Order: sequence, then C-alpha cells, then structure tokens
Amino acid sequence: MKQTILIGIDDTDNKESRGTGYNARQLGHLLERKKLGEVHSISRHQHFVHPDIPFTSQNSSACLYLQNGNIDQLIPVCQQFMQQSCVPGSDGGLAIASLDNIAEKVIHWGKMSKKIVLKQADAWQLAKENDIFLEGFTGNNDGVIGALAAIGLRKWGNDGRCIWLKGKEIREISGIFSQESLKSICPIDLIITEEGIAAEADDLIQTGDWMRPAIKNHKITLYIEKSNHPKYKWHAKPKSRLKALTD
Repeated sequence: MKQTILIGIDDTDNKESRGTGYNARQLGHLLERKKLGEVHSISRHQHFVHPDIPFTSQNSSACLYLQNGNIDQLIPVCQQFMQQSCVPGSDGGLAIASLDNIAEKVIHWGKMSKKIVLKQADAWQLAKENDIFLEGFTGNNDGVIGALAAIGLRKWGNDGRCIWLKGKEIREISGIFSQESLKSICPIDLIITEEGIAAEADDLIQTGDWMRPAIKNHKITLYIEKSNHPKYKWHAKPKSRLKALTD
C-alpha cells in the first residue's frame, strides 16, 4: 500500500564528517533512484541545546517527507544506508512511520525535544506504543530521540526549515525570480512576509544564496522582506532572522 511516509534521522556524523543534513539529502536521492517514492521535501529540526545532551554542532535532526512509498520496502534500504553512513563517534537513529499513523503523543515528543532533556528509554516505549519503526546504529543509540522527534515535528507542520525540495536542490537556487517562476521550480506553497503580505505573481524576488523555506501551518513557506533595490521588490529573509523563526 502506497502512503506518505516520514523518515527521521539523527546524529549520523562526527566533527570531521559531513552532517546529518547532507546524509538526509543523500538518502533522499537514493530512495528516488530506487523508485521507492517521491521525496517532496527534507526538513531540518532544531532540538534543545543543553550540557546533558551530546551533539556534534547544533543538535538538529532531519526528516524526509516521502510520497507514494511502502514502509516494508523502505525499511531495509534505510537501514543499510544508516549502517553505511553513520560514522564512528556518532549515535545514529532512524524513525519511519506513515504520516497518517503519527499520533498526538509523538507530536508532543517532538515539541518537548525543543524544551527539555528527553530519555532514550522513553523514545523506545513511545515508538512501540505507536507502531513506529525505530532503530539505533552507532554509539549509545541516542539518535533515536531526535529521529523520533523529527517525524513528530514534521507531522505537526509548524517547525523547521527545508534543506531540500522536490524538483531542484535548494542550494542551487540563487538569483532573481518572479513569484510565479520560483513556485514552478520547486513546491513552495506560500511566498509571504512575516506579517502575512503575499508577493504577487509577477513580483521579482531576490533569493540570495541561502534560501531555506520554512514549514508553517503545513505549508512550505518562503519568508520575504521588502527591498529598496531597483531590480526587485522583495528579498528572501536573511539567514539570521530566518533561523530565529525556524529554530
């Protein structure tokens, strides 16, 4: 049965390796090459930063939003990917669940991951109670905490920012686009200011070199600000201010 499936991964890296975001994008490409579904988006989710929580740089996890997938087919491929990608010194975790089967308790877990120190034992129990595939791969397996939180936060639909969107790598999008043309390149639902003012179809927008649409109200949302530049009306919200909105 084909479903929309969320795949959460966390703590796959060490200080010398590529980060979890990179690994999430590589996993997305792998799943599409194997025709196991269409990756609509990959999002980054920030968790609580505390001395009792070990992390490589920023304590974030990633979630793949995959359409037309089959969990039974996805699990072995994701397991193999994690076994090969989790580097020494990491505490890799993987969570997989159908979007429709992610309960409110899992969403609550994701929200709490941004506020308090969570326990690994509770993650295993929550996954078991809600029929969510959860597995650890390296170190002490603490990555299962963030992996489970990632799918909860993505189901909530009001957290994080996209690091990949179907159609084109976000990192490759740079320059001036009309609102209409930008939406044709990748599945952005809304292009608005923080106050809710929307760009018109032919308005020109400078994306800059760090465009990261946010996830707000279940919509892929590019936040923009008014520009005084003569060649375009808007520019994407700067990195520092976008981080404050999405972390």
